[in-house]
Amino acid sequence: MADLITVEDPDDPRLRDYTGLTDVELRRRREPAEGLFIAEGEKVIRRAKDAGYEMRSMLLSAKWVDVMRDVIDELPAPVYAVTPELAERVTGYHVHRGALASMQRKPLPAADELLAGDSAGQRIAVFEGFVDHANLGAAFRSAAALGISAILLSPDCADPLYRRAIKVSMGSVFSVPYARLDKWPADLEKVREAGYRILAMTPSEKATPLDQVPAERFARSAIMLGSEGHGLSTYALRAADEWVRIPMAEGIDSLNVAAASAVAFYATRPPQAPPIP
Repeated sequence: MADLITVEDPDDPRLRDYTGLTDVELRRRREPAEGLFIAEGEKVIRRAKDAGYEMRSMLLSAKWVDVMRDVIDELPAPVYAVTPELAERVTGYHVHRGALASMQRKPLPAADELLAGDSAGQRIAVFEGFVDHANLGAAFRSAAALGISAILLSPDCADPLYRRAIKVSMGSVFSVPYARLDKWPADLEKVREAGYRILAMTPSEKATPLDQVPAERFARSAIMLGSEGHGLSTYALRAADEWVRIPMAEGIDSLNVAAASAVAFYATRPPQAPPIP
């Protein structure tokens, strides 16, 4: 059973994991270096726990203690009970969901491990330059909902375990395996060698509309999407096997990348088996 500890001093060193949560640059440096991430809200905390992440501690306002009682009783990590005002002084913002947990990161798998799957209908996603945490989290949520088996990230992508990305994904970052490609775009050759067909999402008129691509070309495919502002780089486009696009209404050139990922993942899903009579 966890210890329930009332804390009244915002400078208490035991709350260090939660300090300055609105300072993006600070947290981007600290969290990976110290092997932690912050889960916010009851559902996300439970999903992190269920995904096997070890809890370092929890920070709860009084009304959330009973809601999280089963978690408190199950885990040995300390639980710090604070007032909403103190939580805001520590974190830098009003903690609307009233519950935060500091979780221990797991070692990231190598890209080669994720590419070793042998399902003939398997689809993965490749993200280049996703620097916006909200878009990254939304794309992970779409990937989880629409059957993407793994995600590969270019070296400059944001951290999927940053608090904002986790929150927007509703914990989907815990259920979709991901890895980073160290050499970009050279490591895309590993994707091809593993038997994946690399489909580059681009609004270019040279690209084939998704609804005109034969369904069999989506099996064992790697759906590659680029940054919010500029899309895929020239280097990534050159490395692709095929360019594909979402057909747009006249006068509209593109979708937000998170929305585009949802459309692409839906459009490329395998045909559903007919129901058994």
